[in-house]
Amino acid sequence: MVIALLLGQNPLEFLDMANSVVPGQETEVYDPARATENEDLKVFSLGVFNSANEVWSTIFEEQLNKEYRNPVFVTFTDQTVSQCGGASAETGPFYCQLDEKVYIDLSFFHLLKQRFNVSGDLAMAYVTAHEVGHHVQKLLGTLDKMNHYRGRISETDYNKLNVKLELQADFYAGLWAHQAQKMGIILLEPGDLESAIRAAEAIGDDHLQKEAQGYTVPDTFTHGTSAQRMYWFNKGYQTGDVRLSDTFNDPSLN
Repeated sequence: MVIALLLGQNPLEFLDMANSVVPGQETEVYDPARATENEDLKVFSLGVFNSANEVWSTIFEEQLNKEYRNPVFVTFTDQTVSQCGGASAETGPFYCQLDEKVYIDLSFFHLLKQRFNVSGDLAMAYVTAHEVGHHVQKLLGTLDKMNHYRGRISETDYNKLNVKLELQADFYAGLWAHQAQKMGIILLEPGDLESAIRAAEAIGDDHLQKEAQGYTVPDTFTHGTSAQRMYWFNKGYQTGDVRLSDTFNDPSLN
C-alpha cells in the first residue's frame, strides 16, 4: 500500500486495507462527522505511520534488543483534545507522551503547500515519521530525561535541549526513509528526498521567525534552524544508522 501511495496511485483504493488494523496495533481515531474529509491525506499518513512502526519494530528487535510498542494514530482538522491538552491547527502535528498517540493535523499538509510551496509525498511522510520519532524517544527514555530538566534549568537552556530533541526526531524521520526503502516498503522517485529536505527547511525556527517578525531570536529556538533540520534529516537518511542519532552529545550543537 505504501509503495502505491508514494508512487502517486489513488490511495482510496487501499482504504479498506488501511482501516483493517489488528486490535492493539494500529488504530485510526477520527470524528465520524468528518470521516471523509481529507481522506487521501488520512490514508497516506496512516500508511507512513504503519511503515514507520514496522521499521522501528525491526530496529528495536535486531539492533537495540528491546521490544517496540506501537503508538496510536490520530488525525484531526481544526482542533483536537489529548491527554497533553487541547490543540488547534496552529499547533500542527504533535506527539503526546501521556497517551502515546501521534496526532496528525491534516490541514498542515495544505499549509506546507500553500504557505511554504512545499509538496511531494516524502515531504508529507517526513511529518508523520518525525512524530513517530518522538514515540521512539518515549520508549528509549529520552522524553523522561527531558521532563527531569523541566523547571530545573533556565528557559534558554531548556530550549537548547529541546532543539536537540527535535533534531533527533528529524534524524529518526530520515532513518525511517532509509530503512523503509531498504526493506522494500517504499520506493522513492527522483525529487522525493529534495521535497522532504525542503519541508525541513521551511519549518526551521529561523525561517519561521524571519517570516513572522523579520528577525530571529536564537535563544527562543525550540526545533532548530533550517540548516540544522535539513542536516539531521539527511544524515538519518544517508546513514540509516541509529547509533549516529545522539544529538545531545554532538559538539556542533553545544
